[in-house]
This record gives sequence, C-alpha cells and structure tokens, in this order.
Amino acid sequence: MQQALTLSERLIAVLGARLGLRFFRRRDMLETLDAPAHGHEAPPGLLEAARDTGPDVLARLRTTREGLSNDEAATVRAHVGPNEVEHEKPLPWWRHLFNCYRNPFNLLLTALAAVSYATDDTEGTIIIASMVIISTVLRFVQEARSNKAAEKLKAMVSTTATVLRRESPGVGVGMGEAENMRRLGRMGREIPLAELVPGDIVLLAAGDMIPADVRILAAKDLFVSQSALTGEALPVEKFAHPCQAGGAGGSNPLAYDNLAFMGTNVVSGSATAVVVATGGRTFFGSLAQRVTAQQPSVTSFQQGVNRVSWVLIRFMMVMTPIVLLINGFTKHDWLEASLFALSVAVGLTPEMLPMIVTATLAKGAVVLSRKKVIVKRLDAIQNFGAMDVLCTDKTGTLTQDKICLERHTDVWGHFSEDVLEYAYLNSFYQTGLKNLLDVAVLNHGELHQRLDVVNRYRKIDEIPFDFQRRRMSVVVSENGDHHELICKGAVEEVMAVCDRVQHGANVEPLTPDVLARLRRVTADLNAEGLRVVAVATRHLPPVRERYSVADESELVLVGYIAFLDPPKESAAPALKALAASGVEVKVLTGDNDLVTAKVCREVGLKVSGCVLGDDIESMSDAELAQTVERANVFAKLTPAHKERLVRMLRANGHVVGFMGDGINDAPALRAADIGISVDTAVDIAKEAADLILLEKSLMVLEQGVIEGRRTFANMLKYIKMTASSNFGNVFSVLIASAFLPFLPMLPLQLLTQNLLYDLSQTTIPFDNVDDEQLTKPQRWNPADLSRFMVFFGPISSIFDVLTFLAMWHLFGANSAEHQTLFQSGWFVEGLLSQTLIVHLIRTRRLPFVQSRAAWPLLLMTGAVMLIGVMLPMSPFAETFRMQALPLAYFPMLAAILLAYAVLTQMMKGMFARRFGWQ
Repeated sequence: MQQALTLSERLIAVLGARLGLRFFRRRDMLETLDAPAHGHEAPPGLLEAARDTGPDVLARLRTTREGLSNDEAATVRAHVGPNEVEHEKPLPWWRHLFNCYRNPFNLLLTALAAVSYATDDTEGTIIIASMVIISTVLRFVQEARSNKAAEKLKAMVSTTATVLRRESPGVGVGMGEAENMRRLGRMGREIPLAELVPGDIVLLAAGDMIPADVRILAAKDLFVSQSALTGEALPVEKFAHPCQAGGAGGSNPLAYDNLAFMGTNVVSGSATAVVVATGGRTFFGSLAQRVTAQQPSVTSFQQGVNRVSWVLIRFMMVMTPIVLLINGFTKHDWLEASLFALSVAVGLTPEMLPMIVTATLAKGAVVLSRKKVIVKRLDAIQNFGAMDVLCTDKTGTLTQDKICLERHTDVWGHFSEDVLEYAYLNSFYQTGLKNLLDVAVLNHGELHQRLDVVNRYRKIDEIPFDFQRRRMSVVVSENGDHHELICKGAVEEVMAVCDRVQHGANVEPLTPDVLARLRRVTADLNAEGLRVVAVATRHLPPVRERYSVADESELVLVGYIAFLDPPKESAAPALKALAASGVEVKVLTGDNDLVTAKVCREVGLKVSGCVLGDDIESMSDAELAQTVERANVFAKLTPAHKERLVRMLRANGHVVGFMGDGINDAPALRAADIGISVDTAVDIAKEAADLILLEKSLMVLEQGVIEGRRTFANMLKYIKMTASSNFGNVFSVLIASAFLPFLPMLPLQLLTQNLLYDLSQTTIPFDNVDDEQLTKPQRWNPADLSRFMVFFGPISSIFDVLTFLAMWHLFGANSAEHQTLFQSGWFVEGLLSQTLIVHLIRTRRLPFVQSRAAWPLLLMTGAVMLIGVMLPMSPFAETFRMQALPLAYFPMLAAILLAYAVLTQMMKGMFARRFGWQ
C-alpha cells in the first residue's frame, strides 16, 4: 500500500463551511481513534467494542446500522487518514540514492578509489569514481521510474469494500433483522479500501478480505481465516454477541469471536460489521509497523543473482593478488604493479549488474502492462518466463464465462417451471457468495412479478454456501403459513441429503434403483456440456427463525437447473500457442468431470487422464506424484486438492503457474511458483497472486509468458557477457604480465577501457531476443553460467596474444621506450573485441545478418567503438598516455576481429549442440 497522507493534506481536502460543527460534535470519538496501536496491545477501542453490545458499539462510534453519510465519512477520514498500512513507505530520495550506491560492487570500487587516491593516482581515482557515479545514478533513475510505473500498475487493480453510506434517515426501520440485512445489502456500494473509515458499516461475504478491524453486528455461519495473523490453518467461526470483560479473550483481541481483523479473509458465510479501526491503527497495522525495517525474504531469482555476483567477486579477489605478484617480481616497480592490479580488480567488477537487472525487470513490467498483465512483484517475471506447467480453472479460461440457463427440468429431465421458481427464490434471497449461475437464474426477472415475491414471501434465514458442502439454502415463509427450505448445489452433495424425489404430483422414496436412474439423467446432461445444479426442498412448520446445516436433511429432490458456458473462440489457439512455447496446461476444476472433458474436447485439449478429487484423497504422495504427470484434467476438487496438486508438481521439478479467481483458489495461488489472478477476482485471490490479468484469457497469458522470457533473456545476456569477458581478460593480463618487460596497459587506460565497455552495455535491457529463445521455458541455472564462462572466456585471450605478438614483432613495440604504442594497440583491440562480444554472444544465430540487435544497443556499441578508435589520435591521447597508431595496424585489427568473430561463431555451434543455448 502507498504511504498514508498527512493529517494536514487530508484536512485541506475536506475543509468547508459544514466541517466545523460535525468535527467538534465528533471530537470525543476522533480523539479515541487518533492514538496508534503499539506492540501486541489491542488497538484503542477494539476490546471495548468486543465487550459492548451492538447498539453500544454504534453509539461509541457515533454511527448507525444504516452507516455514515458521505460528509461524516469525509470528516473522520480527514482526522484519521486513509485506510492504508504504511508497510511500503516510500524512501526519501537521498536514502533511495544511498541504497542504490550500497551494493558489493560499488563498495568495492569505492575502496579501490580510496587506494588510488592514497597512491596519488588522480586520474584513476576520477575514472573509478565516474564508474561508481554512473552505476549509482543509472540504477537510481531506473528504480525511480520503475516505482512510478509500479504505482500506476497497482492503481489498475481494484480492491474494494462493500459499505452502507446513509443517503437518507430511517432506512430499514421497523423491519425484521433478516429482511433488514437483505434490504441494506441491496443498497451497499463498492468503495476503494483506502476510503473506509471507523464507523462505516461493511457487508462481508465469502471471498472478501476483511478491509479493517471490525466488530461483527450480524453474522450467518461466518467463518474467517486468521492464518495471516495466527498461523492457524483452520478457519474461526465469528458471532455477533458481545464478549464479557472477564471472558477467555482477556487482553488478546484475537481470542474474541466477535472481532475480525484487517488482512484476514471470509471463508464462508456472510455478515454485517462496523469498522472500529483503520490503517496503522489496526491490529495488522501495528504488526506491520514493527516489521517494516525487516528485510524481505530473498527469492530464488535474487539468490541466483547473488551467487553469480559473489562468484565474480571471489574470482577477482583470487586473481588480483596473482597479477600484483607477477608484475611486482617481473617489473620491480611495486607501486605501478599495485595500481595495475587495482585496475584489473576494477575491470573484473560487474558494477552494472544491479542496474541492468533493475532496468530489465522494470521494462518487462511496463511492457507486460501493455499486454494487460499487471506485475505485483518484479521478481515474478523470471518465474513467468521459467513456467513449464500452467494449472488453470475451466470457467472463464476455456469457456466464455457467460453462463446462460439452458434448461430447468424435473428429476427425469422433463421441462419444469416449478424447479425454475424454486431456484429463483433461492438465488434472489441469498446474500452470500453470488456467482454467475445465480445471475443467470435472476435474469428471468419475469418470475419476480409472477411469484409476487414482495407480498407472498419473506426471508426467514439462510445457510450460506461453503466448499465442503457445495450447496446453500434459504428458508422463506410463504404467506406466513409455513416455512420452505430451498436448497441448491452440486448434484451429488444435494442428493446426499435427500431421501425422497418429486415425481409429478407425487413424492416417492429415493431408493438405490431410483438414484441410479437419476444419475444417468444428470450424466446425459453433463455429456451435452451442461453444468447441472440440483434443487431440493423441505416443508417446515413456522416455529423458529434460525436454521443451520443440520436442517439440510430429509429433503425432497425436485429437479435440476442446467447451464451452458460456451467455449471461448480464443481458447484453442491459445492452448496451441502455450504448447508451442513449452507450457503444459492442466485443468483443475471443482466442476463435473463429464462437463470438463467435453469442454476440453471442444477447445482441442486432448485429455490424457481425468482424476477426481475423491481419488486424490485416497492417494499417497508417491502415487499422486506419478498421477499428476500422467493426467491433465482434475475435476470435482476442493481447495485443499488444488493446493496439493500444485505442491506435488513443484516437488517433481516443475515451475508451476496457477491461474484462479475464486476464494477456493487462494491456497493454490500461494503454493504455486507464480500465482496468476484477474482484476475481477475475489479480494483474497488478488492478494495471493503475483500477476493480475486485466482480461481472463489464456491468449493474454501466453503473450505474458513470452515477454517474461524476453526479459529474462536480456538479463542473462549481460551476465554471460560480463562473466566470459572478465574470465578472458584475466588470462590475457596474466600472459602479458609474465612475458613483457613493461605493463601491457597502464592502470588509467585499463580503467578507461572498462568504463567505455560498461557504457556499451547499458542498453541491453532494450535489446531484441531471438524467437527460438522464446519457445521454451527459461530457467535460472548458475552452473550453466560457469560452463559458459570457461568455454568462451579463453577465446578472447587467443586474439589478445596475437595482438601482443603483432605489436611486438610487426610494429616494433618491444621495449619500454615503445610501450605507449603497445598499450595503445591493445587498448583499441581489447575494447573493440569486448564490445564485439556483445553482439556475438547475444544470439545463437549469425550476428548482424540473421539476428540484429535493437537500435539503442547498435548505436551505443557503435559509439563506444568509435571513441576507442579515435582516442589514441585525439587531443586527449597525451592525457591517457597513448599515441596514434600506424595505418598498417587497422587492417591487422580488422583481420583479428573477423577471425575472433568466426571462431566464436564456431564455438557457439559446438556449445549449443553439446549443452544447448539459453
């Protein structure tokens, strides 16, 4: 969340003529709300709210069951600030700049600059300092741009709360509690979480995140997962009754069963609650303030980058003393040898790595946003590119998510208007988790008038849906003479609580023979691709107002409502594109296996095996590990089944993506390497996801996978180039130091060469990537990097040695008097060969012909090469202790560079055939 605005900023937004009277009238409440929570203590007013009755809580907060008015909410918000936890408080620019400077490479270069300064090497000090400044400033600019882009991306993902805002007094007065909640629920409106204030009345349903610390006012089978705060996996049931001061809760607010806390989520049921604390004053906010300074956990990607960084640093720390000793003993000038060894250390330091990584990830996130993929965590881009298995739901992904009610039949599959009427009453009166099936039923609005719902029926109670029962019920009173329990849900789960069936005007026992016939009827409907929901009823005497799950028994099965969700036209080509990209799609759904199999056939997904949730329940981990590789359709799953399947795929070595948008998907989203949700998902699913799709489509996802691989490939280019180039340079330095009577290159020249080479690589994040590098998952493997470094590093040393020989024998640079010519010749050859390797290693293809770099990289490397060639002939040559090279040098240089390119291209082929090319 963003940093909370200051009190003065909020006051400016709401100051007006009407503010003063309301502000002072509510001062006693605002003073109570203004004190933040500390330590493990409950936020002020929270325990009092738990112990008071509902009316007393509302009176304490100066609100009503109909909620605050907009003016009252604005007044409170001006005093307490927005409902935001400051766990991602933006750093001041100077601290951000310092953090960009503070990495192992810059610290090492700073130490080397200090050594240069202490030895009166002014030019070397300036160049090293320039490298540090360029690296730091570029990273600072890139991260600042990345942060701004991230804030814009986050704003595209909406998280809201349903609140009651009083428009006129007296709403709901004189109604029964259940009817009052239903009427108020119809009036609830969505507002951004940041606009929530203490005193707001919020409506909660399954799948909602608790938006603040709240006191429950009315609840129906409300179960809340508090694992984010307590670590307890099982959900906790919440009630509306007050808790006594001397009860079991004591001073621990988590022990009170009438409080719900920011950061937790509703598993099942529904409730009405009043907001007691928001933002940093919540229990979650107080915890967040204490852990703000803690470092976030290091991801596998960060670990990989860190490992490579330390390999290069250790390599530098080993080779630098060797260079020092060789030059000291052979040249007998230990000061000059020390400066040269110091310059070699600088050259071996990949100081641009943090900037390149940041810039590449930031660019990838912005490009993905244009493809309707919002990146919540930058490091997730690497996992996106590495993903080789995608687990996804059927509804809305393979299908259009436009469900229409296709049939309403009796138990034998014949048309029945009565079944539709029962289903309509159930969907109309339920207040819990409404889905597209309910919307499709409620589209038959003509039933509302025909049934005379307002006058004939009154809602008595509701038994909300949950993913264990997979059904929900409402109890209505018809004309006040009896209660009717109407249950609808998954066929097997509804049949399990029925003991009779409606056959025409008669009610018959549900015998095993009848049950078998009924299952054939529903199987035939499923085979047509219809999703079947069973409807059952039970007549009850009007003697009570509260009902529970236990009352879902001895029901009469009256029929079915069948829905059609047509396949998406884009699903088949998207599946083919994912398969071509090396991503295997597995369907994980709670729906019927017959319906799922038909949809898969229609979109061209060959079903290699279909496994049901009950089968998974009985499998050991070893059995499931084999099954999950063989099968690609898993049906009738619970949330626990989905999570187990994802974990098993990861244990088998896959990089697993999971795409889901429901409350039942949240555990699997957290368990996956990369959780993918959509902007229309329930809050808990969006919270658990790493990526948010603005369009629920596999085609959008496939485009995102390709962009993730492109981002990762560009990062890997820099690391490959730096590692192989550094490795080769060390060999060249060691050979030259052992045989030459003078330094092969002065410290100032070596530092300048390294600075120019670093500049040539700053545009790598914007480079093109070959198509073949995008056709398979890209995985982080430091072992491959070491092999690459050893394989390609020594190639440059061969041509460096040829340059040494040419300068010594052909151009007469074979004494200390002519060392300037030798050093100038190697400076130019070394810089051009290093810059050329950028183009040679960036692709498996033939560079410049079959694969051309992006224009920014071409222009930057071209400019650096031109500077390198011109520097010995420029007015600055004397400053850098160089001299103009003879004309005969340049044909020799061209021949060496051409031979270098040809040999590297041949070695690329050998390497790719033996080890592959990433």
